[in-house]
Amino acid sequence: MSEENLRPAYDDAESEEAVKRGAQHKWTKARKSDFDDADGKKKKKDDGHVAKRPRTEWGARPPQLDAEGKVIPTEPRLPKRKVVVMVGYCGTGYCGMQYNPPNPTIEAALFKAFVEAGAISKDNSNDLKKSGFMRAARTDKGVHAGGNLVSLKMIIEDPQIKEKINEKLPEGIRVWDIERVNKAFDCRKLCSSRWYEYLLPTYSLIGPKPNSCLFNDIEESKLEVPGVIEDDIESKTFWEGVNKELAETFTNEELEAIKNYFPPPRDEFEDSEELYLKVKKYKQIENAHRRKYRISNEKLTKFRSTMEQYLGAHNFHNFTLGKDFKDPSAIRFIKAIKVSDPFVIGDAKTEWVSIKIHGQSFMLHQIRKMVSMATLVTRCGSPTERITQAYGVQKINIPKAPALGLLLEAPVYEGYNAKLQEFGYKAIDFSNYQTEMDAFKMKHIYDKIYKEEVDENIFNAFFSYIDSFNKVTGFQGEETETKKGANVQKSIFEFLTARGIPEDETIETKKNDDVKSEVEVNPDTTNTNVEEVVTETPVAEVV
Repeated sequence: MSEENLRPAYDDAESEEAVKRGAQHKWTKARKSDFDDADGKKKKKDDGHVAKRPRTEWGARPPQLDAEGKVIPTEPRLPKRKVVVMVGYCGTGYCGMQYNPPNPTIEAALFKAFVEAGAISKDNSNDLKKSGFMRAARTDKGVHAGGNLVSLKMIIEDPQIKEKINEKLPEGIRVWDIERVNKAFDCRKLCSSRWYEYLLPTYSLIGPKPNSCLFNDIEESKLEVPGVIEDDIESKTFWEGVNKELAETFTNEELEAIKNYFPPPRDEFEDSEELYLKVKKYKQIENAHRRKYRISNEKLTKFRSTMEQYLGAHNFHNFTLGKDFKDPSAIRFIKAIKVSDPFVIGDAKTEWVSIKIHGQSFMLHQIRKMVSMATLVTRCGSPTERITQAYGVQKINIPKAPALGLLLEAPVYEGYNAKLQEFGYKAIDFSNYQTEMDAFKMKHIYDKIYKEEVDENIFNAFFSYIDSFNKVTGFQGEETETKKGANVQKSIFEFLTARGIPEDETIETKKNDDVKSEVEVNPDTTNTNVEEVVTETPVAEVV
């Protein structure tokens, strides 16, 4: 029997005619007709010349034509190198570091200068991603930097490229240097740690104003839980001096009217009103005493010991937004903290301290909340242990200190510098430009901070708002049949009183969400001068 007879027969097998009627057969036949004539022979090439499209380099763009149809000459293609650009800037007037059109940002100003100086080609001038743009630290609105780092691919054939970029930049932004790095370098991921600095006027550590909501809450808690809150003789003496001058300047009736003054609507306000002028003079007397204040060694020592509670690895979920206790990313490591000796500067002769914080990484608003918490603990006489208690499960509302005093000192690349040198590149070290950076900070950052604080009374407005927060917002816990005594949070800032931070998570906190927007947003809106506090901020306590 032949092999063909051994093959199995299938009833549903397609016949040869069926295959010829299929789509695949038709496609093949159509392609074949393009090359064969009617007799099935290969077609001859047409004698006529057919113009072919000129071949271009793979990925090249078609030539650009002007209005007359002429080809616009393209700029020569120059090699790009992966580099890091070390910069410093004053954040005043900018909506942070990161590119965010149409808002003015530091990156937008830098990128524009790079293009104008020829460090980035015009073909790549419409998108930061084409150059692989990345920053080491993303600073917030109004935050300054003595040193920050961006990495990208740039054209650096011109030996004067740094000078040309600086010519195109505003005076408040400077490029310290441009250095080559390897292609895999990521300035954000490879940054081992960062130094931040916060400038704080020492009068911020004066205790709450007598008879303010926070002052009364603290005094009541001292009667309920004695021996917890320290007596602050220094602050008591300060306020006695203020009240003495006020009593010599105003009558009792005038003082009562000033304390009960509430600003009228904007369209009804008149800056020549007699009572308003008295309110303004009242605030000027208070501010003058704050400028004359000089911190004692005891209070400065208390503040330093409070700041030292942040050293090491801790759960900072209460020092940022959107994180709970169980979130592992809330654990951050603080390597060093330095609080300088007090120094007097500016025409107003205000006393300041510089706080420098060295950490591996920081979360949103973390440093501002750290400074705020340490300042509040010091000025309220609370135990320094309140800082370590804030690392616990209980959620508390810590307001963020004004952005005015915060600046990025410099990112640190200790671990990666050794590898860079192995590849033949220079180490990334901002200390090489310390003299230039210090001069820049003094002229464009420090002086502006000092002047703005004096002109706008930023810190005074912030802490006055905190002292009167319950009165402003109307938040006050009340006892019910089911919740009494310690289970009632009498103040949003009860963690500063002798009652402390409750350990039971079920204690009423008003779920924090209802009041978080008030604590997080409104303190910044009080950054106004005396006139604006009176006329434009009805929620802020005037006196």
